[in-house]
Amino acid sequence: MNNLRTTELLRWLACHFPDQSLTLAPLTGDAGFRCYFRFQYQNRHYIAVDAPAELSNNLAFIKVQSILFDQSVTVPEIIAADLEQGFLYLSDFGDNLLADKLSRENMQQYYGKAIAELEKMLQCKTSLVETLPYYDEAFIATELAIFNDWLLEKHLNIHLTAEEKSKLKECFDVLVLALNEQPKVFMHRDYHSRNIMLLDDDKLGIIDFQDAVQGPVIYDLVSLLRDCYVRWPDELLAPLIESYRQQVQLHLPDENLTQEKWQYWFDLTGLQRHIKASGIFARLYHRDNKSGYLADIPLTLAYIRDVSRQYDKLGFLHDLVTNRVIPALNTLDK
Repeated sequence: MNNLRTTELLRWLACHFPDQSLTLAPLTGDAGFRCYFRFQYQNRHYIAVDAPAELSNNLAFIKVQSILFDQSVTVPEIIAADLEQGFLYLSDFGDNLLADKLSRENMQQYYGKAIAELEKMLQCKTSLVETLPYYDEAFIATELAIFNDWLLEKHLNIHLTAEEKSKLKECFDVLVLALNEQPKVFMHRDYHSRNIMLLDDDKLGIIDFQDAVQGPVIYDLVSLLRDCYVRWPDELLAPLIESYRQQVQLHLPDENLTQEKWQYWFDLTGLQRHIKASGIFARLYHRDNKSGYLADIPLTLAYIRDVSRQYDKLGFLHDLVTNRVIPALNTLDK
């Protein structure tokens, strides 16, 4: 926590709450550079955000909040913002993360609610979605490169030969193609159970949407159901995957969204996301001194191992993760 920034944040809040002595209670941060605080005023709680302008896309946060609000997605109200200083204060969704409430017995009910929110996002105006960054081939490739740079080389000291890098790129090209061929819609980009709040009225509140893009139609469903932090049996996920396929087919009647194509997109989009995430978790440790995400790397690698096994053209990726990456990580953890 930067004490100078906190003092400046309090000074800024004082302009909105004159003659009040506010106390900021720090909240657990996210994977980015933002810091969050809770404060109370007239028996109501609010969230203050310290999001340094040079490190945070605050304009995008405001823009995407407006897009989602217009679609009746429950997002925090932006009560005041100072883009130059990088300060905001928001309505408070409380502390109940969906991730903390999920169980085998209720996950289909709650994920069904979360998928209903995705269906609202499908309806976002095309003219607005097209103003968001485009999740193109270069964007995807940049994310995939994090795997080699931060997980393999930096974290595990695995250095691929030129030939091995070429084979890995061939696998990555398969993933890129599967993402590129999908219809592009509003994409939250980090839609999982730690970014969904369970509100008092049993509604879901959606947060951490500032990195939204125009991207593949199945990406957010994958983020939700193949969560980097918890894994569910395939038999529980299957009806949820199929339900959303049917909704997207209604929304995109000109697309022939067969179950086979939908599952293929789901699997390969999940691979891309987990490859990226495993690298990001290592980067958060080495670059940002955030060690908490290291514990989430094994699950992402297990996904990669298990899904890549199903596709012959991803054989090199499967062998790499199974025979070298997972053993190296296990050795590191001992």
